[in-house]
Amino acid sequence: MYPAATSPPEAALTRSGAGSISEPSFALCCCAAIRLRCRETSPFAADPRRRGALSTSDRPLSPHLQVYRPQLTSTLSIFHRITGVFLTLGTLLLTWWLVAAASGAEAFAAAQWFIGSWIGYLLLLGWSVALFYHLCNGIRHLFWDAGYGFELVNVYRSGWAVLIGTAVLTVVAWIAGLIAL
Repeated sequence: MYPAATSPPEAALTRSGAGSISEPSFALCCCAAIRLRCRETSPFAADPRRRGALSTSDRPLSPHLQVYRPQLTSTLSIFHRITGVFLTLGTLLLTWWLVAAASGAEAFAAAQWFIGSWIGYLLLLGWSVALFYHLCNGIRHLFWDAGYGFELVNVYRSGWAVLIGTAVLTVVAWIAGLIAL
């Protein structure tokens, strides 16, 4: 299939047909040229003693969560994903409550009883924290989308502002909700 002296990407350097390079082989040609250029400029290519000094089996695996010390930015990113899942689960609870309200007094009383129990309050608290965190972090991401706040000090400031804003909004919402009861 390929000329004997070449590997598949280098085979793309050969012309096909009537002296022109076809589109797929042109893409392979670019990849092969980049790979050949990287081999020429590699520090291992210049010194034959170092060639193969770091084989693929000696290279470390890609880093995982156990390797790095948790940072505010990575923790907030993971928490953003988790709160997205909690918002979905909380929306199911809200949907159940609304369907129960439309179904009649008996179904609504059962839903109200569950939501008014300690586990219902705990679920509502988790849902409200997830809602306000996702809201605050979404506003933070809107600023990033506009190109603001990428300096490291501002990334950490906005991260702490998201956490403080989440706490304040959750407490204010719960105080307002409990006073209204």
